[in-house]
Amino acid sequence: QVQLVESGGGLVQAGGSLRLSCAASGRTFRSYYMGWFRQAPGKEREFVARIRWDFGNTYYTDSVKGRYTISRDNAKNSVNLQMNSLKPEDMAVYYCAASSGRTRPVGAYEYDCWGQGTQVTVSS
Repeated sequence: QVQLVESGGGLVQAGGSLRLSCAASGRTFRSYYMGWFRQAPGKEREFVARIRWDFGNTYYTDSVKGRYTISRDNAKNSVNLQMNSLKPEDMAVYYCAASSGRTRPVGAYEYDCWGQGTQVTVSS
């Protein structure tokens, strides 16, 4: 099974930027999509962005469009999330996930493997 390890979380001021990285290892050939989710205290886990591993097609939730960019690095076997113009409402634990299906997944239940999460804190 694929293993995922997130990094890059931290504390930033509102309006600032942060880059998250997800290193993948194992049977990544089964991971057709890689996704980023986030979960704030007291809220449900929310889909943020996904990328198709082979062709690089991307999709974003409306609240981050124009501010976030998901990308892949085949040489390093990793997926990144560049976050710009951060807002306090972006503050959450961010999770990297992998899906072995081809259903253009946006629900957490559609992803098979998860990383441990990395905390993103945005100060006002």
